[in-house]
This record gives sequence, structure tokens and C-alpha cells, in this order.
Amino acid sequence: MNIAKFLEERNVEFELIPHCEVYEAQKMAQAIHVSGHEVAKTVLLRANGGYEFVVAVLPADQKVDLGLVSQMLGGSKLELAVEAEITKHCPDCEVGALPPFGSQYGMKTVLAEDLAKEEQIVFTGNTHHEAIRMNAEDFREIEEPLIGTTGKSS
Repeated sequence: MNIAKFLEERNVEFELIPHCEVYEAQKMAQAIHVSGHEVAKTVLLRANGGYEFVVAVLPADQKVDLGLVSQMLGGSKLELAVEAEITKHCPDCEVGALPPFGSQYGMKTVLAEDLAKEEQIVFTGNTHHEAIRMNAEDFREIEEPLIGTTGKSS
């Protein structure tokens, strides 16, 4: 899935922000000069022994809390996925790049309530050298994520 094309097809306003190549959400926040709290970090989680995968979207300045996300999902056993699993689920992205649109890859998406309250969110595009900024409300409408507490400050 090309994220820019996906958003254009849905008539969603967004800004594509090119930046130097970075591999971490906090580094992207620095590269594009925004707070790590409004940059969305996307983490792939393996649920129930790998029978299911979940995309967790949380502020770049937080760490995912598997216990909290498990509670949101009714007690699912969760583990962090490995890079090979990200590549398998998102073959149209650069290795390690994971868009926050789990639904487009057949996965559930959970969104940190902190990000849900923001006016805009910024996240990695299909590559490690582009970011996308869009209205958080538009993101919620398109993705329909489960919203709750997903992490804690790192």
C-alpha cells in the first residue's frame, strides 16, 4: 500500500515531509523538528503465539506496555514482533518501516489515547526518509482503532 495514494483516494488532506534517513520515531521527530509526543511510533505485536498480529500506535517518547495493550485486547498474550515479521506483513515498505494503518494489512490497530487527543499526528511513510502529517481525527475515522493506554514514558 502506498500511504500517500491511499490517503489521496480517501480525499484526506496530509503533508508528505521528506527528511534524512532515520530508523527511530524519536530521531524522525528531531529530523523534522517536532515534539516526540506528536510523532506516532508504530510497533508490531505478535498475539496469541503468532496467530494474530496487532499494530500499536503510540507517541515516540513512550515505550509500549504489553500488559496495558493486552488488557485492551481482552487478555491476549503479546510479544514484540521481529523485523522479519514486519517485512512479511508490510512487503510494500522499506525493511523495518511500519505504517499505522494495520487494517490495510489485515491487522487490528490500537492507538494511544495521548495521540488520539492530538490535533495532528506525524508518522513514518513507506520509507525511512519520509513522514506524513495528517489530522488525527481523519486518522481515527479511516482506521477506527481501539483507543486506550498503550505505553509509558521512556
